[in-house]
Amino acid sequence: MLFFQHFEADPIYFDAVALYQHSKIFNSQLNFVSLQIIVFSTKTDMKNTLSHIRELEAESIYVLREVAAQFQKPALLFSGGKDSIVAAHLAYKAFYPARIPIPFLHIDTGHNFKETIEYRDMMVKKLGVNLIVGSVQESIDSGRVREETGYYASRNLLQTTTLLDTIEKHKFDCAIGGARRDEEKARAKERFFSHRDEFGQWDPKNQRPELWGLFNGHHHIGEHFRVFPISNWTEMDVWQYIFMEKIDMPSIYFTHERQVFFRDGQWLAAEECMTLKPTETVETRQVRCRTIGDISCTGLTLSKADCLEDIIEEIAATRVTERGSRADDKRSETAMEDRKVVGYF
Repeated sequence: MLFFQHFEADPIYFDAVALYQHSKIFNSQLNFVSLQIIVFSTKTDMKNTLSHIRELEAESIYVLREVAAQFQKPALLFSGGKDSIVAAHLAYKAFYPARIPIPFLHIDTGHNFKETIEYRDMMVKKLGVNLIVGSVQESIDSGRVREETGYYASRNLLQTTTLLDTIEKHKFDCAIGGARRDEEKARAKERFFSHRDEFGQWDPKNQRPELWGLFNGHHHIGEHFRVFPISNWTEMDVWQYIFMEKIDMPSIYFTHERQVFFRDGQWLAAEECMTLKPTETVETRQVRCRTIGDISCTGLTLSKADCLEDIIEEIAATRVTERGSRADDKRSETAMEDRKVVGYF
């Protein structure tokens, strides 16, 4: 038996667990595997009252609650980048008024922008969640990976081994990420629930169907899932949502002065971990980040956008994709898929 009731509040704030407990009055045999909240408005149909951003929000919250229902030990990948910030905000709303019952996991390359690390620590303290950090430097020191050398050296690829080792160490059976299908063609192939075998590998030709919003999280010992609740969002959706929800963001996303140098058609940060060619010179420019990763592969955008409204206008007018500023995606035509197949985010 289903339990129906009118609610004045926004349905996405409603506590699914409380509704389940209340519904047991009517059916003591009801199993809480997946509970969808159906809200009837006395004035108008709910679809006519939700913007597409709110529909995306509701979809993402449903996915997050499915994770809580189906997995024993999930973790949320949190780097302090905009997508993981939105995923964390959605998790907060999904389980409100309770605390987020999922620890945050960050794979630290040691070459991160300080602004994102400061934001990460602030947000973890604010939300009261447990933070687990996997260190790429520790993987290098222990001989698990070998650090790249040369002008194009990066620790971005090395994160995969550290990520898989951390998942194995803590026995996580699900890692929630902020990847979106519009970012890159390899990510466009991936489902909400993405299975990984015992080696952490992804087989893009062997994915499970997700008909009618039903997700199959069954897995064997040693296997795990990657779950992407904001898969259907675009870069514009993310920024519009940040604006609507008034989410504080790291300062690196807004225009600021930074020492940079130009290489292969993009501006890169002139940080200690970067090795410049003899012909490259350091300049001070007004820049911001559209997407944030390891310093070595994160391109910077010349910009005057110093507020959310300006960022939204800038994205609406640009003809360069978000990942177009990521050097790690330019190593080969299939760079992203090659990384994902062996266990990358």
